[in-house]
Amino acid sequence: MSFTNALGRGLAALLAGVSLAGISTSSQAEADFSGKTVEFVIPFAESGGSARWANFFAPLLSEALPGKPTVVVRYRPGAGSTKGANWFQRQTTDDGTVIFGSSGSTQFPYLLNDPRVKYEYNDWQVVLASGVGGVAYLPPDIARKFDGDANDLKDIEFIWGSQGATRLDLVANLAWKMLGMNVQPVFGVEGRGAGRLMFERGEANIDYQTSPAYLKSVVPMVEAGRAVPMMTWGGLDEDGNIVRDPTFPDIPTFKEVCEATEGCETSGTAWEAWKAFFIAGFPAQKMVFLPQTASEDVVAAYEKAFKDIIARPDFKEISSVTLGVYPQMTGTAADKAKKLATNVPAEAKTYVVDWLETDYGVSLK
Repeated sequence: MSFTNALGRGLAALLAGVSLAGISTSSQAEADFSGKTVEFVIPFAESGGSARWANFFAPLLSEALPGKPTVVVRYRPGAGSTKGANWFQRQTTDDGTVIFGSSGSTQFPYLLNDPRVKYEYNDWQVVLASGVGGVAYLPPDIARKFDGDANDLKDIEFIWGSQGATRLDLVANLAWKMLGMNVQPVFGVEGRGAGRLMFERGEANIDYQTSPAYLKSVVPMVEAGRAVPMMTWGGLDEDGNIVRDPTFPDIPTFKEVCEATEGCETSGTAWEAWKAFFIAGFPAQKMVFLPQTASEDVVAAYEKAFKDIIARPDFKEISSVTLGVYPQMTGTAADKAKKLATNVPAEAKTYVVDWLETDYGVSLK
């Protein structure tokens, strides 16, 4: 069994054991947030999937925390989320009035030892981990050439807006490469929402969005005939295999498209590297953290609040419309998901570091 298959099976087993009711906590929350304002900091612009995810949870969290504080989403974009993450690393509050929402685009620079990273995930206390999917899509004129494989797309010059070579977009960039597509990224966009706007303006002719943003902003384009879904990155079954995304079961996965495309292999070094970073980037992609300095009663209050949110009778209905159908993990499950999402096999890391230097001139050695 390969390392990534073992890793995938470990994460899939964890996710399979997590119900929407979350994981119970043994501590009884004693913190009181009466009259306080909680800043829910997102290190991206306000037009992407992380913003939609945070704005979904913010009012629910306000209602669930003891004392019903005001929860305000704040945006600190820059350097593909490392600017905001570095800021959070310096926070020393202990009262729970600052929380941080990370994404795969925050995890990947950390995994790749990006020199801009001044933060340490091991210092942060996770209180929620959310699974997320991703969907790639095309304009209608190009989509007519796509019939489940990328063979007829290889001669097209694609442009897309990307946050950066070491961000979550790494999963997409490596997928395009494996399919033999000529996709030129325009690096430096502040969040996936900015990449979507490039597509809408005709400045890009391929894009992908995480599930929350796809459901809100791309589905209307699909319904209007201005975009056509190409593939999802997929989900994981109980054995750690890539399967169809539960939110988009009618859309083929990258694995299916790769298997149907000449020259694309779903085994070997490239595939193992792609799968490793997919696992690190999507099944536990978005997480809510408290600073290391947050007190035990504050951590317990947040864990209980998120557990209560997930246990709401209407949570499955309201979350599926906004976030999609993915596990929401608290307590021990969130901590395990964090550990799996912030580690990749050495072989996968070496392959990706070499590829980034060869294709994009990004040196991380």
